[in-house]
Amino acid sequence: MPAISLSVNGKPVSGEYEARTLLCELLRGHLALTGTHVGCDTSQCGACVVLVDGDPVKSCAMLAAQADGREVTTIEGLAGGEKLHPMQEAFRDHHALQCGFCTPGMILTSVALARGNPALGEEDVAKGLEGNLCRCTGYRNIIRAVMAGAKAMREQGDV
Repeated sequence: MPAISLSVNGKPVSGEYEARTLLCELLRGHLALTGTHVGCDTSQCGACVVLVDGDPVKSCAMLAAQADGREVTTIEGLAGGEKLHPMQEAFRDHHALQCGFCTPGMILTSVALARGNPALGEEDVAKGLEGNLCRCTGYRNIIRAVMAGAKAMREQGDV
């Protein structure tokens, strides 16, 4: 079994895992970070998105070994203690969640989207979230939330 060392939510993690272990399995099964949801196992829904070195990655399509030496951020690591991240606040404030299953992947994708495009427009958001599916809310409130979250991130210098 290969030895893997990475940082998850700012904390070092190392161990030996089977070569076929997916990143989502490492996070959920071995580290008990269950905010990373697995919805389809085919990388279609985006519920499993985490940030790897700041980029959104579908963790059901990435081997844990591929994250060796990298920084992984899950939804659990996004907030600063009790203070929600601006994108999390925006999703709450704009009613951009219903059942919440897709929400962690949506939020992490949105954070990366906002950081990569300070002049984010509604069309950019719609295109940027194409790989994230929501079966409950519809996308209008999600787009509003991402726009508001991106604005708050800019105001806080997090872009």
